[in-house]
This record gives sequence, structure tokens and C-alpha cells, in this order.
Amino acid sequence: MSQVNPTNEPTESEPGPPARPPAVETPTKKLFDRIIGEVSKIYVGQEEMVLGTLVALFSSGHVLIESVPGLGKTLFIRTLGKVLGCEFGRIQFTADLMPSDITGAPIFDMKESEFRFRPGPIFTQLLLADEINRSPAKTHAALLEIMQEYRVTVDGVSHEIEKPFLVLATQNPIESEGTYNLPEAQLDRFMFKLMAEYPGEMEEAEILRMHSRQVDLDERLESEIATVSTPAEILQITKDNSNVTMDDKLIDYINQIVRLTREWPQFHIGASPRAGIALMQGARTLAAFNGRDYAVPDDVVQLAKPALRHRVIMNAESEVEGLTVDGILDGLLRSVEVPRI
Repeated sequence: MSQVNPTNEPTESEPGPPARPPAVETPTKKLFDRIIGEVSKIYVGQEEMVLGTLVALFSSGHVLIESVPGLGKTLFIRTLGKVLGCEFGRIQFTADLMPSDITGAPIFDMKESEFRFRPGPIFTQLLLADEINRSPAKTHAALLEIMQEYRVTVDGVSHEIEKPFLVLATQNPIESEGTYNLPEAQLDRFMFKLMAEYPGEMEEAEILRMHSRQVDLDERLESEIATVSTPAEILQITKDNSNVTMDDKLIDYINQIVRLTREWPQFHIGASPRAGIALMQGARTLAAFNGRDYAVPDDVVQLAKPALRHRVIMNAESEVEGLTVDGILDGLLRSVEVPRI
């Protein structure tokens, strides 16, 4: 008669998977915890947006945020700039915004009798591109080219964008008049699409307590927020994150998820290979934030919807039925077997 193992623990004849070392207080994890601690002194809630933005920043990516106005996106990016020791910039996109308004343009120097390049607001490290869908396609193209190449070319001369460089672009999901939808090829350039929702009851009460005293924001950032990092440290950690181990089973798991979006019945168009790359890079960074030198399936699952929701298109039947992209992705993720690592 075979022996029953009531504890379900591996026996000598049934070896289990090798034990993974526990998470430790690595320098990256300590920095991540300090960043979250400082940001939370000014900015309340929106965990997906905060985490997704940090993962993208430390993975050399960019983020698109969809939210209604008034949820504190400018406050967040300014606070993050102070905490990280990075320069902050903001561009309000409008219908008459020209590419040169972003990149800068040559101006004539009367003293030197020659043209000199005057850098535009793109020359910063953390850029809030507010309501990006209010500008025409040629303006989108100028910004997205810079996001990809990290340089501005004017009159045949290239001007480097200093790294780290993060574009946090926003769009309003409810107001369509006077907007220009971003083409799928341009949406694909964003590492994540993050959703900022209305705060919960307790969070909103805390926001009222923290921000109803009419104290100047610059004064609060200077007196209450500590700078805990530098651009050089961000670049070094980004480089170090590439050493986080990705098991072959986890690579296959990511590959299955991305490829399945292309044949899923509710999707008209599935995700590109860039989605898989974003998931790989993001999972490595998230693992490092959690004090691990190896990624696990939970890292992939946590970032799957932000990495995929802007890279897939629902078919007409799904839209008529009132389905949502996130709801369909939830079902897709449940259908894929999670590997044991």
C-alpha cells in the first residue's frame, strides 16, 4: 500500500523544487521604500500609478496615465522630482502646440550674428505631458521620437536628452471633443498604461486634511520632503536590474500571455513583442524593488494589465456587449497555467 503524506511536503522519493532564498534588504529595496515613504508625505493613494511610474523609470520606460482631471498628477510628478533629485518639467498640450514648442528652435543671436539653439521644455528628466491627446499627430510624433531616441535633431544637429528621462503622459477618458487619438503604433511606445481612479473615502479625507491649508507647494516640498536619490544612482540601479534572474519557465509564461492576446476571441488586435519586452524589464525591476535577485510569476501578473491594456484592441462585439479590456485580460491571465519556480 502506498504511503500517504498528509502534510503534502516533499518526501525523499518526491523531491520538491529548490528553495528560493528569501527577500533581503538590498540597497534597491531600501531606496524604493524610502522613495515611497517620502512621496506618501505629500501624495495619497493611487498605488498603481506610483508603482507603475517607478518601475518604468527604473526600467528606462515611459508611462501613459488615463484619468479624470484633479487627481494630483502634477503634484505627484513634482514630488517625485524632489525625492529623486531630478529636474521636473510640464507641457500642457493644446491644439495649436507645434513640435518646435516642445523640442526648442534656433533663435538669432544679435550679438554673435548667428543662430543658436534654444532648448525646449523637453530638456528635463521627469516630464509631465498633460492631455497629450489634445495636440495633432505631428506634435505627438515629435515627442514620441524623442522618447525612443533620447535626442532632439534640429537643422541636422543632434542634441542629447540627459538620462534618466521619463515621460508621464496623461489623457482624459471622458472628454473626446477637440482630441486626437494616439495611433496604436505610438501607444506601443509607452511601457505601461496606468489608470488613476477616484480615491477611496479614507484617502479622500486624508487629502482634504493634507491640502486644505493653502500652504505654498514649493514651500512644502522644500520643508517636508527629503531628496533620497540622484540621477546617477537611478541610472546605476537601472543597469543593475538587468542582472535579475528570469527563469526560462517565466520567459515562456510571458511569451504565452503575449501570444495568446493575438488569438483571444474578444480581441481584434493583440499585443506586439514590445509588450513581452516591457513585461520582462518590468518584472526584473519589480523583483529588485521587493529585495529579490530573481523574478517570480507574481511580478508578471502584477504588471500584465498595465503592459497590455493599451496594446490590444477589442472587437466590435465585445464593445457592444459592454466588456472592458481589463476584464478580458483578467480572463486571459486566468487561462494560462502559472509556472512553479
